[in-house]
Amino acid sequence: MEFEERLRDREAWAIGDRCSAARVLDLLSTKTVFLAVRECFYGTTRFEDFVARIGTSAPAVSRALRQLESAGIVVRAPYREPGKRVRDEYRLTEAGEDLLPVFLSLVQWGDKHLQGGSPPLLFVEAETGRPARVSVTADPVRERESGDLEIRRNRTRSH
Repeated sequence: MEFEERLRDREAWAIGDRCSAARVLDLLSTKTVFLAVRECFYGTTRFEDFVARIGTSAPAVSRALRQLESAGIVVRAPYREPGKRVRDEYRLTEAGEDLLPVFLSLVQWGDKHLQGGSPPLLFVEAETGRPARVSVTADPVRERESGDLEIRRNRTRSH
């Protein structure tokens, strides 16, 4: 990247606490918080399922979901199974859905650099089966939502 002329002297300016990247990292500050977002994209909605799938303690998951809720990333929706008390499900908001490219970018990078190019899961466009990829482009492209994607097991991955 190149700075515009007036920003080239990086000693003359600072972005400080207005840095969007720093604010996102503050929001998604722990592995548990980020994995809760992952689980939302994977369709997890119930607290006990978050605990089981993330593999950490219930208090840690509770803190993560509260943090995401207070940031407007998830909302609670009450549900009741027959004969049981009312409980809450957690669903992504529009702001949460907007994290899809962030999530997929990290997965895509990890697939390439940490999985040796052989990812455990594939993310494809549900309608066509074409791989979903995140890239930086100046060209207009039709954005996809999580509902447009299908997650598949990579059957070519060596075990």
